[in-house]
Amino acid sequence: MTRPTVLFVCVHNAGRSQMAAGYLTALAGDRVDVRSAGSMPGNQLNPVAVAAMAEEGIDISAAQPRLLDDASVQEADVVITMGCGDACPYYPGKRYEDWELDDPAGQPIEPVRGIRDDIRRRVETLIAEIAPE
Repeated sequence: MTRPTVLFVCVHNAGRSQMAAGYLTALAGDRVDVRSAGSMPGNQLNPVAVAAMAEEGIDISAAQPRLLDDASVQEADVVITMGCGDACPYYPGKRYEDWELDDPAGQPIEPVRGIRDDIRRRVETLIAEIAPE
């Protein structure tokens, strides 16, 4: 069986999508190919998001925001958007989900922890659906 490819997309690819990618990589291991991108990527990851994930023992500090392109969407089996609106391309035949999550940009650690924990619950549900052990 081939591994499903999951693409997480948010505007800046600096917080939510990177946290989701970090969780999916850590929790699903090599059962899933994980990618993330942004419709208008930032210059660096949100340091508060990096710190919140470090509290969970997941290091996302080496990740870099990446520009979303059509090929990434076409290659993905599952596309999960997080507030990118109409900026995200859509292709029939893909599984799409839109996770409504607050943007951690500019927020202190407390609310970012809540966003992080919400992302973890959603990632755990996703794993159970697409890559159960």
